[in-house]
Formats: sequence, C-alpha cells, structure tokens
Amino acid sequence: MHENRETSLVFREKRDRSGKAQSPTPDVYAGEESDRAVVPVKLPNKEAQASAEVVEGRARTKENTSQSHMPPAQDGHGVSQGLAGVRKAAKERKQERFTTLLHHLTTGLLRQSYYALKRNAAPGVDGVRWREYEEGLEGRLIDLKDRIHRGAYRAQPSRRVYISKGDGRERPLGIATLEDKIVQQAVVTILNEIYEEDFSYGFRPGRGPHQALDALNVGIQRKRVNWILDADIRGFFDHMSHEWTMEFVQQRVADRRILRLIQKWLKAGVSEDGEWSETKVGTPQGAVVSPLLANVYLHYVFDRWMEDWREKVADGEVIAVRYADDLVVGFEHRAEAERFLKEFQERLAQFGLELNAEKTRLIEFGRLARSNRQTRGEGEPESFTFLGFTHYCGINSAGYFTIRRQTARKRLEAKLQQVKQTLRARMHEPVPKVGEWLRRVLNGFYQYHAVPGNGDSLKMFRRRIGCYWRHVLRRRSQRGRITAERFTRLFNRWLIPPRLVHPYPDVRFDAIHPR
Repeated sequence: MHENRETSLVFREKRDRSGKAQSPTPDVYAGEESDRAVVPVKLPNKEAQASAEVVEGRARTKENTSQSHMPPAQDGHGVSQGLAGVRKAAKERKQERFTTLLHHLTTGLLRQSYYALKRNAAPGVDGVRWREYEEGLEGRLIDLKDRIHRGAYRAQPSRRVYISKGDGRERPLGIATLEDKIVQQAVVTILNEIYEEDFSYGFRPGRGPHQALDALNVGIQRKRVNWILDADIRGFFDHMSHEWTMEFVQQRVADRRILRLIQKWLKAGVSEDGEWSETKVGTPQGAVVSPLLANVYLHYVFDRWMEDWREKVADGEVIAVRYADDLVVGFEHRAEAERFLKEFQERLAQFGLELNAEKTRLIEFGRLARSNRQTRGEGEPESFTFLGFTHYCGINSAGYFTIRRQTARKRLEAKLQQVKQTLRARMHEPVPKVGEWLRRVLNGFYQYHAVPGNGDSLKMFRRRIGCYWRHVLRRRSQRGRITAERFTRLFNRWLIPPRLVHPYPDVRFDAIHPR
C-alpha cells in the first residue's frame, strides 16, 4: 500500500506527457457528522434537519459526540505524554503499525474522557447519567481500567432512538452507555494521535467544516474547475462493512487489545423497546467512536483511491473535498467527470456502499460556466449545497468570477420552525428570559453562518424570529396588547444584528496553508 500523505489542501507540481511542468494541482481532502465531532454536529450535506451527527445550527440529540482536543482533567494534568511519541512516530513513519497502544489507556485518560462528555446527555440502556456516575468516580474508573486491561470489559448494546429529518423520514441513532462512551472517548484520543495527519476535516481535532468550505472555495477559484460532482453516499453509517472496517483499522493498528475493543462495539447490537438485535453492518450514529471509524473507512475507500485516480487517469485538473461522508469533486473536463462517476460507483460497490441517485448530481459550475451556458442558450449555472451552504456562481464588484454562499434554504426553514415551536411553548415565561434565549439562538446561528456574502440570509433569519416573537407576545393576554414601540425596544435589545464572524475563504486558507 503506498504511503499516506497529509490530506489537507496541498499544491503540488503536475507534469504533462512530455514531462513539462504544469501549474500546481490542489490536493484537497476535506474529509468533520452527522458542527462538531462524532456524528453529532456533523453538518449534513443535503440540508436535512439536524441530527446528532450534524454540524452546528441544527437540533441534535443529547448525546456525547464531541471529539475536539481533550481538555485537561480537573487535576490539571493533560493526556499522557507517551501519546506525543505515538504522534511523532505516526507522522514520521506512515507505514508504521502500532503493536502496543492499550497501555496508554490509563485511569487518568479515562478521567479526562469522563469529563469531556456532555453532562446532560441522554442515558444508554443502563439508565446511568453523568451525574450519577460521578459518585465514587475514582473507584469506578479504577475498576473500569482494570476490566479493560484484563479483557473483562463488555460493551453493552446501544439504545435505539429516532429523530425527525427535514424530508419527513426518521434518522436512527444509537446511544451508548456511559461507560462505553468513556472507553470509546479514551480509545479515540489514542487513535487520533495516529490518524492526526492522515485524513478529513470532518470530526477531527482542530479541524472543522469551515476549513472544508475554505478548501472547496479556494480549489474552485484557483484551479480550472468547470464541473462539480455533488455526491451523496446512501446511508453510509448504516452500511459500513464490519470486516472492511477492521481491515482498514489494522493498516495502522496492530494492538489486538485495541482491535478487540473496536470489534466489541461493532458487534454489541442495539436495543429498541427492550428488544436486542444483532448488528451485522454499520456503526451507530451518535457513538463516540463512529466518526473516527467512518473517516478511516473512507480514507481507504475514497481518499487514497481518489489520489491514484487523479495521478493515473486524469489529464485535466481535479480537486476533491471531503467532510466525513459528504464530498464534492471538481473537474476540468466533463468526460473525465462522467468517467469518474461511473468508476466511483463501482468502487463503492466493492465495499458495500452506493451513491444516492436522487441526491448525487453532476453540474456545470466554475468561472466559465455562465458564459458557456449563455453560448448554448441555456440558463444560469446550477447551484449545489455543501455543509449547510448553497453555492452559486457569481461576479464580484470588479467583474471577476466568485462563489456566492448562502445558508441552505431547507436548513434555514428548519431552524426557524424549531424556534417558532419553542417560542409557543415558552409563551408565558418572563420576557427577559425568552429574550436572553433568543439572543443565544441568534448568536449560535451567526457563529456558523456569518460568512462573507451571506448577510441577506442572516437579516432575514433575524426578521422572521422577530415576527414570531411579536406574534407570541400578542397572544399572551387579550388585555395586554404589546405596542409597536415597546416591541421595537425589545427587538433592538435582545435580537442582536448579524455581524461577520468568518473571513474570506482565501484569507484563512492561506494563513493555514502558506504558499
């Protein structure tokens, strides 16, 4: 297997068939689910309503899914210094298989993993919540660590719950027990040191969806991209092969005790209404370990294959951006885009996956799209949605091609409906209390969506929330009609106006990847 390379956007020299050097080609691997890590805050590619593996701004199940850098424990100590050696070896020796990793799973790491979990997360099948487990914590963690190292630890089935999607369907989630979450978080912390340099912006420590969006924007702007493949893998987390998952993990991990833990989680099954069922494929969305396994899976199924395909097959320029299972590929030539789509479908079939035909599209998009379509007498270039933003071909004030990004309509409407329903439920609460909550809602929305050029969507979002709030205030009492003057004061006080949070994509991208 050829050597792994860093998968952030890297510009490298490409030569034509005569050996003459061409302009650098972007190597864009932005691939974190289901705003933050672990199948939670995963920003869905298709504007479906939020789920626990989604990214920001969408409703999410109260599950422990954060996979950011582990915070220090309450005693002030950080993760084992030995993990720095694992990271160094993994970075320097890309073919290294690590045979001894479990000794890094200490009581201290389990303690840090426990405090990294969400306090108010939904309980698993055992019904144990975070606060309950804290009673006698040290004794519990010592016993847990002992059971893990003796091989006596047993993974329990995930509790199956469902959340609604924007299209009316339901998304299944698996809620692990608290002890399983603690152990999974600890193992993920260890394995992240190995995979730190390998793949994906999705669900990775120190990386996020906006870095993926920046990489996509820069790739389209700076390279000769004329066609975009907006691909969606159907039910990816539900169809991951357990056999292939273990095969891919073993490319870097040879510690049988770590591998056995992963197998236990994959085979633990699910419990729904008290009935246990076996899981032969897939990994539960919502489990702490799922995003890491998903990234490993697609690193070998897509990232490395994509790199070889670009080197050996493509004559024109090709870029690829992946965030978890959401991916966008850009091409210079339509014929190569169509060939790639066909071969990609065949590639996925080898590993038990398939593209969602309804959500996968090949569209003309780029600096020449508008002029080419006008020449053929066709309309404006189509748009595509990635990580909650709809991307359009546009023209800047200087008359040059640019990419316009707006909050995806379905995501915006889903969030507004959520706010509307909550306002009705809180109708009779004190006005300042509701106003403070609305301020937090707006601020949270701005934190993700306040990108350059998206001002109209943000202003509309604020106005709509104001209309909903005014309607609710008017219905609080037949005699206590709210005047326009009073509501204007409330609106200006609590509903903060939008402000730019994120810089232009090329500014942040060049700061992270200096040329």
